[in-house]
Amino acid sequence: MTARYVGIAAELREAILRGEYAVGARLPTEAELATRFAASRGTVRQAVAALVTEGLVGSRQGARRIVLGREPSQSFAELLSFARWARTMGYRVGGRVLEQRRRGADATEAVRLALQPGEQVLSVLRLRSLEGEPVMLERTVYAGWIAPAVERIDPGCESVTQALHDSVGPVFAYGEHLIDAVAAGVKDSRLLAVRRGSPLLRQRRVTTTHEGRPVEWSDDRYRAGGVTFCVRSSVDVNPLVRQPGDLRQAP
Repeated sequence: MTARYVGIAAELREAILRGEYAVGARLPTEAELATRFAASRGTVRQAVAALVTEGLVGSRQGARRIVLGREPSQSFAELLSFARWARTMGYRVGGRVLEQRRRGADATEAVRLALQPGEQVLSVLRLRSLEGEPVMLERTVYAGWIAPAVERIDPGCESVTQALHDSVGPVFAYGEHLIDAVAAGVKDSRLLAVRRGSPLLRQRRVTTTHEGRPVEWSDDRYRAGGVTFCVRSSVDVNPLVRQPGDLRQAP
């Protein structure tokens, strides 16, 4: 049975997306929403919190929430897998392992994963898609201690994060993201169906456990138009968020 707050969040989300609440407008108070939906204020608070997570409304406590945008997004303050993010956006998401092998860590990987150079890691190249269109290449290097669990995952698995959670428990707790742009090389252009030299948005990240133990170091390259990153500014918080792109082919 679906939790009550999920239905309330869905109704409020639809109202925002169709323009019933304009960007900059205030949502009704918790008391007003509780009356409208015949629900407790705690349930309403959960529903609004879901919209905060999606970046649709502001996160400031103790005041009426302000609508920030009309596109659902994911704050990088929340560690959310690509697959889970895509599903919250309503997209059909796909994933396919193209290459996977054990090898020695290079100097950069060793620093990021707190290893010695040459220590064994698992290198995986995975192609991700939205609505059947290739949008991102993941080059992920896993620390040796988690490698066996990754190798047991089906190559066509939609969400590696969820698969690891199901098999070994919660692994990912903290993430650091570095974002820049690179030109598509021969291999990237072929796999992402873009011209060689086309700009790709690169997100490099290192993820650790709750104890600070490095799990993975990844280089993710997004095709232009697939996903948009933006910064929303306020006096309270300045979240970097990920939004859907238009999915059109790059020229």
